[in-house]
Amino acid sequence: MAPTSSTALAPHMNGLPKLPTPAKITSAEARKLSQSFFRQFATLQEGTPEYQNMRNMLIEMNISLVIFSASRFRSRRPGEMEDIIQVGMIGLIKAIDRFDLSRGVEFASFAVPFIVGEIKRFFRDSTWAVHVPRRLQEARIQLSHATEELLSRLGRTPTIQELSEAMSLPEEEVREARLAANAYSTASLDAVISRGNEGETTAQECIGTEDRALQRVEDLHSLASLVADLCERDQQIIYLRFVEELSQAQIGKRLGISQMHVSRLLSRVLHLLREGMLSSLQV
Repeated sequence: MAPTSSTALAPHMNGLPKLPTPAKITSAEARKLSQSFFRQFATLQEGTPEYQNMRNMLIEMNISLVIFSASRFRSRRPGEMEDIIQVGMIGLIKAIDRFDLSRGVEFASFAVPFIVGEIKRFFRDSTWAVHVPRRLQEARIQLSHATEELLSRLGRTPTIQELSEAMSLPEEEVREARLAANAYSTASLDAVISRGNEGETTAQECIGTEDRALQRVEDLHSLASLVADLCERDQQIIYLRFVEELSQAQIGKRLGISQMHVSRLLSRVLHLLREGMLSSLQV
């Protein structure tokens, strides 16, 4: 039976072991063999079939470095680990293409920072639900660490000023980082946020709509102060016309004045109120 260990396989014509399945060798074997393969790799001309075959061999031999690096990152979504490994492979390929044997550094020590850096870049650029500037992405991470540390030390939620001092950032940038954190992930409008006897409540059912009467409330509040400044007779005319909804003739009869006099008084009062409302809008 043929030996299964790659180091026990017959040597290749260049003095290197022949590896039918490079991806199946152990991490220790890959570490031991990589130096020899890189020496041969450095002598090959880029673009030739021999160069590409050797490059593929090195990639497969060192897949364990990608798996090791990817295991340091907790998967956030089902199936995400597969994406992490694929991104890590990009880092491995970059490391292989840039590795210089003459520097006297082991390939594993050189490659892991490339792989981890590529995975971190993936999380930074691809996992945000809404794109935000990189400085705010980094500030969000700093904010998370500072909040956790201060919460543990103070026993309460830290203030903006305390976070600003801990992060060595202006308070405005801390506020921006907090706001940016909302863009990191999103929730479906169909997500169930509560369950009760009457059934489930989704996020969509809790979203408010524009209250068209809100502006009217503000207008009435402003109008009330203007009406309060009117004299007693003017207030009475307004009350009779718009609350009791009397006609001008009925108001004249109630106050013992003519309808024409009521009309002039009402026009003057409404003009004063209109001017007052316009002035309040311009403030």
